[in-house]
Amino acid sequence: MKIIIKTKNIKLTPALNKFIREKIDSLERFIKIFYSEEYFNHFFGRGKPRIEAWVEVGKTTLHHRKGPFFWAECQLKFPKKNLRSTAKAKDLKLAITEVKDELQRELKEYKEKAITLIKRRARIARKELKISSQARFYRKGRIREEGT
Repeated sequence: MKIIIKTKNIKLTPALNKFIREKIDSLERFIKIFYSEEYFNHFFGRGKPRIEAWVEVGKTTLHHRKGPFFWAECQLKFPKKNLRSTAKAKDLKLAITEVKDELQRELKEYKEKAITLIKRRARIARKELKISSQARFYRKGRIREEGT
């Protein structure tokens, strides 16, 4: 996963860069379920990363001292889907953590939706094939018991 970091009204220190990369890289274990290949293999996307994370952090103003004036935003770009999350907080690290938690929740929801679609399609295919409810499936193929 490629991570692109942009800052506004703030300086990107190596410690902040490392913190952001650790938080966003922790989402990669949820992403590997969907896409095993790291790069596109077709002609136009050769060498282009399959998943990109665009992270933007900053301050809303330079002169306010009270309230949530740090904000973080992250957008995960999949080949056919984008997930986006934003957060404001008093501390920049807290805002980044909130963004990560929100994206983690959205990724779990996306995963569950994909799994239910696969199961639904399998049920529809089974119904269309009109397979007997007594049909049994084994590793070496299907064995159907038919009454003679």
